[in-house]
Amino acid sequence: MKVERGALRRIFLVLSISMFAAATAQAADGDIWTLRAENDKITTQPRGSDRNYTSGVQASWTSGVNNVPVYAGDFARLLWGDGTVRVGVGFSQQIYTPSNLSLRTPDPRDRPYAGYLAGTGTLLHETAGEQTVLALTLGVVGPLALGAEVQNGFHRIIHVDTAQGWSHQLPNEPAVQVVSQRTWRRPLGSASGFETDMLPSVALGVGTVRDYAQTSVLFRFGQGLGNDFGPARIRPGVSGGDAFIAAPAPTWYVFAGVSGQAVGRDAFLDGALFTRSAHVRRNVLLGEIEVGAAIIWGGVRVSYTQTWQSEQYRHQRPGLFSFGSLAVSATF
Repeated sequence: MKVERGALRRIFLVLSISMFAAATAQAADGDIWTLRAENDKITTQPRGSDRNYTSGVQASWTSGVNNVPVYAGDFARLLWGDGTVRVGVGFSQQIYTPSNLSLRTPDPRDRPYAGYLAGTGTLLHETAGEQTVLALTLGVVGPLALGAEVQNGFHRIIHVDTAQGWSHQLPNEPAVQVVSQRTWRRPLGSASGFETDMLPSVALGVGTVRDYAQTSVLFRFGQGLGNDFGPARIRPGVSGGDAFIAAPAPTWYVFAGVSGQAVGRDAFLDGALFTRSAHVRRNVLLGEIEVGAAIIWGGVRVSYTQTWQSEQYRHQRPGLFSFGSLAVSATF
């Protein structure tokens, strides 16, 4: 199946305009706007690696509580019962590269170059002890995702050698992904004004980008833990979502967690779905460890997450791959 570059561009343009219109039409007090960046250069380690999942950026909007179209609220409560409902729209770009960026012809045993550009619509349902997310993502994998332009353009600005193998990146293909996640909030106790809790979660993702099942648990210590369901990351990372409750006085927490995934397909490792392309032998099981901290003060939440990830494919450089996630959210 051959996908024309012009057709993909038109599809993504229509998607972008539609999602932006939906967001601005619903904008109101209490809406949450979030910017997040994930990068192997944003790290607590002395230097980043500039390989594997090397960059992710996302901008998103989340509605105020129950400030949603009637049909969205009715659908959410039909699925999950009583609770508060939000909707959201986000736009993201992810960049994946092999270990050696100096090779014009990449090592066939290393992961291929890939860019991924997408828009996501989200339905969010919460009760005091549970959060459920249903997300639909539409986008493109390939040159239209502008991975080469963003990475090498930034490298030129900071006077760093550019990646030489982008001409061998995965070809243009449309991307469709559906993800559902359920997170439970379970208090573990409190003393002297400090609280502890645990956030177990399960998630399932299907589509042309990634088929996976995920389970995780996050432990938190701090104050005001009921104000959110944990820090948010770009999926398929474990994400507590963009929603939070504004706090007039500073509230904060530190956290640590683990997650495991069973992966049936990963476009960035298995290659293109409709045409022949570079690919590597993927590992079915994947584990992650994450630690970090978050603070909510007034209508602003800032969080940092450090993630260590097990090897994703055969011949990957041995050891844990590390990257950092920084997110800033604000209510208006």
